[in-house]
Amino acid sequence: MVTPTTPLGGGGVERHVREVSRRLSCAGMQVEVLCADPGGLASGEQVRDGVMIGSLRAWPANSDWCFAPGLWRAIARADADVIHVQSYHTLVAPLAMLRAATLGIPFVVTFHGGGHSSALRHRMRGLQRRALRPLLVRARRLVAVARFEIDEYGRELRIPADRFVLIPNGSDLDIPELADQALSGEGEHGAVIATIGRLERYKGHHRVIAALPYILERRPDARVIVVGNGPYEQALRAAAATAGVADRVDFTSVPAEDRRAMWVLLQGVSLVALLSDFETHPITALEAATAHRRLLVSNRGGLLDLIRDGIARGIEPDAPARSVASAIVEELDRPLPTRSPRLTTWDECASALADLYRSVAA
Repeated sequence: MVTPTTPLGGGGVERHVREVSRRLSCAGMQVEVLCADPGGLASGEQVRDGVMIGSLRAWPANSDWCFAPGLWRAIARADADVIHVQSYHTLVAPLAMLRAATLGIPFVVTFHGGGHSSALRHRMRGLQRRALRPLLVRARRLVAVARFEIDEYGRELRIPADRFVLIPNGSDLDIPELADQALSGEGEHGAVIATIGRLERYKGHHRVIAALPYILERRPDARVIVVGNGPYEQALRAAAATAGVADRVDFTSVPAEDRRAMWVLLQGVSLVALLSDFETHPITALEAATAHRRLLVSNRGGLLDLIRDGIARGIEPDAPARSVASAIVEELDRPLPTRSPRLTTWDECASALADLYRSVAA
């Protein structure tokens, strides 16, 4: 697997690669993950859960362009039967696809497209996909984690639907003894609204904070918790102070590998709000649904799948703060879901990928 950043970090793509690679290794496949390391001083390797993870120096140091020329040799040394390119939106993807093509190794691609805090970079996503079309059409399969990718990307890239395969992210928190337990949900001291994800502007945390003064008019007991790390934290704290709700907004984070901690956090949450500009198939939303949480999400990208399946309520991400507040309060007034929706598990995700690799290698 070739991916922009280490699977040991946080983020949805990193989590996906980490979960499926270790399961494939346990199933007897030899799995190696090659990733870029912006600003790294040298290449390095480590083994985690039976998976060899190779990190290669990338440039620029403080950017997510991830130009890692060392991939060219590393992919050849891996002597792989199949190459899986995970994410298309950095320079890692075209380099990996081109190298696979020159070596005659079959490859598959999962888009894992996401938003970006730069409006320009976000608007360029379509142009970026179209520029990659000559390489994407050479992939044996294009893996979609959400249904909209097959329709939208297929139409945009003029690639038939039968070249795609739908393999959604897993949604289980991987805690068997807790998997069937319904959670109490309400915070001990009132309603708790959680906005979860990396602290970037496009993730929409600021929209929940902006709505909080209006929420407090109808639910004086409400609080917001912002869960995540990232460069936008100080701006979010300033927004809370400006809105006069700093004492009602808490900041916390959960280690990427500690799913029990996420489960415990969700126990005290009344509603999860994901008001991102764009998401493909957000693991946070799937886990919140598995944990019987109310969900309010943006009418964008893969979040539309959750709305259509009745798992979440949708709202325009640029809706006025008072409208966002009304939607949140209305959801808080509804009872918690009593059953988890039927979603793909990580075991099922890894098994589907294993079947795909066997068919491609054959």
